[in-house]
Amino acid sequence: MSSADGQTHPRVGAVLGETASIHGSAEKLDSSTVNRVLMEFLAYFGRAIFVLYPVYLTGYLGLSISWVLLIMLMATWWKKNRQTKVVRIGTAIDFVDNETQLVNKELGGALQMATWVHFPEVEKVDWVNKVLQQAWPFFGMYMEKLLKNNIQPAIRLSSPALKMFSFTKVHFGNTPLQITGMKVFTDEVDHRKVILDLDICYEGDVDIDAEVKPPITAGIKGLKFQGTMRVILEPLIGQVPLVGGVTFFFIRRPSLEINWTGMTNLLDSPAFSSLSENTIMDIIASLMVLPNRMCVPLIDQVKVDQMRFPLPRGVVRVHLLEARDLLAMDTYMLGLVKGKSDPYATLRVGNRHFKSKIVKENLHPKWNEVYEFVVHEAPGQELEVELWDDDTDKDDFLGSYHLDLGKVKKELEIDEWFTLEKVQNGEVRLKLQWFSLKSDPSLLRESEDGFACAMLAVYLDNASNLPKDQNEITEQQKHGKHAKEARLTKKRTTCPDSFVEFSIDKDVKKSKVIYASKDPVWEQGFTFFVHNVKTQQLTVQVKANEKKPALGVLNIPLSRLLDTSDMTLDQRFQLERSGVNSQIKLKATLRVLNLEKPPPKIIVKPPPQDKQQRPQTNQGSNVPVSAPSANASSSPALSPNAGPAGHSSPAPSLADNKDGFQTWRSTSSLSNMRRYDSHSLLSENSIASSRFDLSEGASYPEVIRQHQGSFGEIQLTVRYASLRNKLIVVVNSCRNIFRFGDNGTDSYVRLYFLPDQSWIHRKRTHVKKRTVNPFFDHKFEFDVSLEEAQNRKLDVSVKNGKMFHSRERKDIGMVMIELSQLDLVKGVTNWYELTLPGLKKHS
Repeated sequence: MSSADGQTHPRVGAVLGETASIHGSAEKLDSSTVNRVLMEFLAYFGRAIFVLYPVYLTGYLGLSISWVLLIMLMATWWKKNRQTKVVRIGTAIDFVDNETQLVNKELGGALQMATWVHFPEVEKVDWVNKVLQQAWPFFGMYMEKLLKNNIQPAIRLSSPALKMFSFTKVHFGNTPLQITGMKVFTDEVDHRKVILDLDICYEGDVDIDAEVKPPITAGIKGLKFQGTMRVILEPLIGQVPLVGGVTFFFIRRPSLEINWTGMTNLLDSPAFSSLSENTIMDIIASLMVLPNRMCVPLIDQVKVDQMRFPLPRGVVRVHLLEARDLLAMDTYMLGLVKGKSDPYATLRVGNRHFKSKIVKENLHPKWNEVYEFVVHEAPGQELEVELWDDDTDKDDFLGSYHLDLGKVKKELEIDEWFTLEKVQNGEVRLKLQWFSLKSDPSLLRESEDGFACAMLAVYLDNASNLPKDQNEITEQQKHGKHAKEARLTKKRTTCPDSFVEFSIDKDVKKSKVIYASKDPVWEQGFTFFVHNVKTQQLTVQVKANEKKPALGVLNIPLSRLLDTSDMTLDQRFQLERSGVNSQIKLKATLRVLNLEKPPPKIIVKPPPQDKQQRPQTNQGSNVPVSAPSANASSSPALSPNAGPAGHSSPAPSLADNKDGFQTWRSTSSLSNMRRYDSHSLLSENSIASSRFDLSEGASYPEVIRQHQGSFGEIQLTVRYASLRNKLIVVVNSCRNIFRFGDNGTDSYVRLYFLPDQSWIHRKRTHVKKRTVNPFFDHKFEFDVSLEEAQNRKLDVSVKNGKMFHSRERKDIGMVMIELSQLDLVKGVTNWYELTLPGLKKHS
């Protein structure tokens, strides 16, 4: 490689020179760079000899070239076969790791999958689709009667230009509606009702023709419809038909695409298609999208108003704070130069919609705006956030995010960055707060920031004896009208088309129009945010036309509701400036917004250190016994000198068990132990069992301290998946756990993979209610090597799902499992006895 005079070989020098030029001419070559280049050259030279030597050997031995071709063919086949095996193994491992996501993806594209394939979240219901297919012709017959008997007269009355409107052909085709998935809620709801979420997809060959006015015709030939319908069976009763009523509605606005025919072909053009379909969706939303519902009472005892418009679940306050890393959509110089964007956000919950301000030329905008939404169903309703770039022609899409408001109801307060979907990058920061609805006037507090302090729910039922117009009201007020004139006036009087307009200050909402009726029935619900109960009032106006005077007026001061039972008025009201006997029936309910706060998190201090390492700041200070300082722990990673005033305390002894787990042994020295301090922010209920004060069980509830006998057992399955390099822990069930009431115990299992004891590493199951033998079947996975897993422990605790006093512990049984005592490769399923550390045994 080198000549005798120590100079580098010219060819190698050329290689080194090229490498140096790549890294920069100013960079000096060190010994590591030279060695790397030499190793690359030797490797290249070796591969060349390995490939070319068989060819040389074949020619030297005088063999046929066919041998070379055969060897090359076999090598190519072996390499391809090996690549295929690697791909299959990788696909299998990926399927095991992401089984639910992959199969759910296939379910979306292959609806004819076997009926036994299902997941707990969304189930396939092919049997329902078979029933729909059989009943579809009869559904078409029902829709034909509905359109001709109900819809056609309403359309004729809606406008003088549509007096001749008629359906000439109604055919709903041979393609039935499809239920692509069903999700059932039973554990999360009241025990007297069942909630079903149905994913509906309809792509049918509908053929409907109508004659507007000869010779003008219109029609629909095919449509696509998708949405999620919620069906509520409530209340469940102990007699036939077992269900008191059925309520169904769409949680969100469905999507609709229509193929128009006849004179309405114009509506298929891009300029009119979205307008026409949005108009139809507005009609559907006024009937079947929250807060509107379709109700079918099955027994007489069910109140229709409570079914059609139950009180909302709560109110969510959304703080639109900021966004970051948005896409730059504005370009200059024919797209050669990327600029910035002018972002704004739209927020929607149900039919309530807001648009934020526009931030000019900024990819990291800050809005700091606040919006309030009434939540009728949680889980189910979603907050839909979309970000757009404001342009003069068409706004550009910057991303979206959908958040189920059931998560806000569960966590009470969320302040997070959410990654935008359907775009390459971008995040939006939202802060969400949950407000419950209370009927206690003492909780009423007016906000200094201009936010709502209460919510008013109004259910509009019906009206009676409405006058036709103001002329009829004036005639009725005349005392000298002759009988003959009155009879002639009565003959000329027709029934009015009426709607109701509600308003609180500038917040105005309108009901649907009821045509040609003196006794209209609306059965609609409305909600309003209230900022000042003492000064604001609800104004009700019954109108026949926007530009004409009202047929009747009613004013209800909101302060009047504070003195009523349950803050509710439900009665018939006499209309002012109306007929003598004109009345309106409505129900108004006031509820106070109460901000729900999440459980407070305890900020604990770091453990005291040696006096030589850290100077003492408070000389002679005493730590009170009730202070929330952390306990000494049995974990080997924790310092044994964690007692108060720096004195050492003996660690609690652990007794080894034959089944490979350890139980706590109480000693006389435990009375001096206190909690171990930690840098992490832990709530009272998220600290591992080994961190708690063990002093005679003082932190346990009284019923726990007085309990005699066993605290039950827990069954766990622990195994190691060598192929995936994961430790799998399955919490199967518990038996004979501590009973807190006559109906049993609401319990869940908390698990730490020691020494990871922060809230980030906490694992927990769902709460199982009212049982002392809960069945969980919950699997947890940990990314860890087999050698490391065998040197760690599992800290398992069974906890009460209902909150005690803030200073009382929720533990009702614990066990510490030493993984080194288990055969993780084969897997172990055992029952472990639950104990409580520091609890005195009663004789």
